[in-house]
Amino acid sequence: MLAVVKGLLEGERRSLARAISIVDNCEPDSQKIIREIFNKTGNVKTVGFTGPAGSGKSSLIGKLVPNLQALGYKVAVVAVDPTSPITGGAILGDRVRMQEAMDDGKVFMRSIASRGAAGGVSKSLRNVIRILDAAGYDLVLVESVGAGQIEVEISNIVNITAVVFTPHTGDNIQAIKAGLTEIGDLYVVNKEDLDGAGALFNSILDLIGNSARKPLVVKASAKRGKGIKDLAMTIDNLLKAKSSNYKQKERKMLESELNDMVLDIVEQRVSALLNSHNKYLLFIDKLAEKKMDPYQAAEELAAAVLKTR
Repeated sequence: MLAVVKGLLEGERRSLARAISIVDNCEPDSQKIIREIFNKTGNVKTVGFTGPAGSGKSSLIGKLVPNLQALGYKVAVVAVDPTSPITGGAILGDRVRMQEAMDDGKVFMRSIASRGAAGGVSKSLRNVIRILDAAGYDLVLVESVGAGQIEVEISNIVNITAVVFTPHTGDNIQAIKAGLTEIGDLYVVNKEDLDGAGALFNSILDLIGNSARKPLVVKASAKRGKGIKDLAMTIDNLLKAKSSNYKQKERKMLESELNDMVLDIVEQRVSALLNSHNKYLLFIDKLAEKKMDPYQAAEELAAAVLKTR
């Protein structure tokens, strides 16, 4: 057994942090770590927080942590931050906004970079959650990048998806239609003390709350601490209510993950074959000389590359 795995299974925070870094950076030992811990996972519950940038997701999570701890959860937080264009690492804005929760030694908080991943989540997120699961955390709160309409992939990774809106989102109806209406189990109008919060709440209730899925719609204020305890209890009740469906949900999540992984491997291998194929540069020359159109070139080159396999 790798020393870092032994340490994280024993609850050593340094080993836990190191294991996450190895997996997040796709270092050589990343696959070994997951292979060694995989049969020890499957116990953690996850709640994803998504929504437009500026809706207050980080502050809301920071306030929720102690309330969820009071309900008996051992909580970890994973914030998927925007990627630095210089270092490729996470821009740690969320870590600053969650400082109060981080000061609690019982909470493990980690920022990971989105690295340009579609859907506002990192490709390593699933394995980061597995590591926290193996380390004994039974509730992981995940904040995804505020990426608007594309920020829906998180629903394939977590048990419960909470969509956070704020009156400052802009036009209420347009905000609600921004690609997030079909993924939420819970919709939160944050900054409820601001003008327009009531109208936004009513709009969400009318357009989403009465849909066939019957998601919950609540109001809260992270800044004032209003409604946070009730929100924590709502999340707890949702987790318990969905407990009978966890295996089915896990199967769907594993199916989605396997599909993503296979497509990623195929893409990498096809890309390598494409770049080394003797017709690749020839076809580019023909395109530049207008002797072929892009559709013809793509079809013929794809057929040639696949034939070589």
